Amino acid sequence: MNTRLTALVYLPLVTAAYAATVSFSQLRLPPAEVDALPAHEAGSGTSGVAGIRTTVVAGEPSGPGPYTIRLTIPPNTRIQAHTHRDNRSAVVVAGVWYFGYGPVARADAETALPTGSFYTEPAGVAHFAETKSEPVTVYITGNGPTDTRYIQDAAGPPRR
Repeated sequence: MNTRLTALVYLPLVTAAYAATVSFSQLRLPPAEVDALPAHEAGSGTSGVAGIRTTVVAGEPSGPGPYTIRLTIPPNTRIQAHTHRDNRSAVVVAGVWYFGYGPVARADAETALPTGSFYTEPAGVAHFAETKSEPVTVYITGNGPTDTRYIQDAAGPPRR
């Protein structure tokens, strides 16, 4: 399944909680329109790692209420252990995302999550992730405001 088709199939699953809990305006975004939205390297609930592009698809992560963001992560990128204040769920729509839970990023604690995978980022639970030889695209939904707090004992700052 190609990336765009995968996004169209799995994005509704990620945004189901968003739609069920809040009254908001109608929104339909084919892949080309999502691609046309502004992307930033940092923002509320993002890692701030250089090279990662964040697109706010719905809502506003820095304010109260549900939101959905798309992260596009380049190859060979590691996000050190961190937490968020809100519960988040995510779907991998392209690539293989290596994701783990714990206060220190460790390869032996990661699980390879290929396209179509689902995972959660419970509030206050430390987690980390990385890409290897290919880029990854992930859609994340949460209920803001969100933030990112790096674990002090993590092995160095976020990096690419």
